[in-house]
Amino acid sequence: MIRKFIFGSYTYDYVLCREERKTLSLTVNPDLSILVKCPNQATEERIEKFLKKKWLWLQKQINYFKKFKRTKYHREYISGESFRYLGKQYMLQIKEDGENRVVLSKGKLVLHTAMYTSDAKYNKLLVSRWYSNKTKFVFNERFEEVLNRFDYSQKPSLGIRQMNKRWGSYLNNDKILLNPKLIEASRECIDYVITHELCHMKYKDHDKRFYKLLEQKFPKWEKTKEKLENYLG
Repeated sequence: MIRKFIFGSYTYDYVLCREERKTLSLTVNPDLSILVKCPNQATEERIEKFLKKKWLWLQKQINYFKKFKRTKYHREYISGESFRYLGKQYMLQIKEDGENRVVLSKGKLVLHTAMYTSDAKYNKLLVSRWYSNKTKFVFNERFEEVLNRFDYSQKPSLGIRQMNKRWGSYLNNDKILLNPKLIEASRECIDYVITHELCHMKYKDHDKRFYKLLEQKFPKWEKTKEKLENYLG
């Protein structure tokens, strides 16, 4: 349900989601969309009071995400294009040599193809397949490493899902989802997102307890979060 929040000279649209819960929560996504979750029986007065109380935090988050310009780039999958992997840029080099594989070599992303070098559709298929394999391997590796910092008796499962508004997500069935675009970020940034979602296993909302745990498990989370938004924005 789309609602309006008016405070002084400011007006914001937000999505209100009523569900079985005791507390209210407020989320600002990188695309500046606003989500408010509240108990099924929450009154309009309670929701309004909550938003006013969170006003400064809301403004801070909106201003934070406004710093990062998001542009869409159309790839042609030709030699010379730049691709990001684990926080570094690699120039694509395409070689027609009877093979079908992609490797990192001497600072370049080298695509060996049995087809024509100008076959953009096939080049995209090979590069996408390479990214997919690397994503599964790296995410599982980092997930196991970060999970060791927690003392959870039940191990959550890990999944990969394309998400427009989030880097990661924690589901109530003890499953953590990661955005495949994260493979472009550094291992440090990937670890931060995994840590963030693992903290949600204990605290569902972004309250003081949640951030205290996040600070304990990942002391430099704020700088890492900004770094993530900066070069993937």
